[in-house]
Amino acid sequence: MNVHEALLARKSTRAFLDKKVSKEKIVQILQSARHAPSGTNAQPWQVAVVTGQKKTELTTAMENAFKEGSDAEMDYQYYPLEWHDPYKKRRVSCGAQLYDALNIKRQDKVARLTQWAANYQAFGAPVILFFFLDPVMKKGSFLDYGMFIQSIMLAAVEEGLATCAQAALGQFPKLVKTSLGYDQKTILIGGMALGYENKEALVNNYRTPREEVEVFTRFFDE
Repeated sequence: MNVHEALLARKSTRAFLDKKVSKEKIVQILQSARHAPSGTNAQPWQVAVVTGQKKTELTTAMENAFKEGSDAEMDYQYYPLEWHDPYKKRRVSCGAQLYDALNIKRQDKVARLTQWAANYQAFGAPVILFFFLDPVMKKGSFLDYGMFIQSIMLAAVEEGLATCAQAALGQFPKLVKTSLGYDQKTILIGGMALGYENKEALVNNYRTPREEVEVFTRFFDE
């Protein structure tokens, strides 16, 4: 598999097999991803690999916090406070595709909430990666982190694994940091589900569209 093929193969997977991922595979993925670029080679990433009983405890706590109506607030503003097109249209379309794949009707609020709660279980993945950032670092490190996270996802494809990068796993930062023993001042970027894809699950059998190059690119040659 070349890089082009890996980019096309990567997708957000939302149903995983109950199959353990070896520590060796996880280390191999991180060994590759650590070569991602960062400004001045700062390498600002700090990764927590959560599996087994600790994962069960933490995902249960996050799901309970969601169901109890606890404030879900990330350490930074991920999304715009007010959506405008074309971003609003793409966002709505993305959600519609997800619920259509699961045959969940727009008016079925219970089913929609149940599906959203699955975020906090990392969709049943056996591994969660949490990404932390030293608070001394600034916006540039978010760019570095994006390249690092993408590198993890591509390396996972090479290892026959699936991923889903999740902002939702960063919505209860105090809870996560307390559980894992991180300083509360540390910035929780988000998380990632990692495991083997359940290819029979309906939720994994659709792909969100991408704009053509001509839509987002301008060439200047004069």
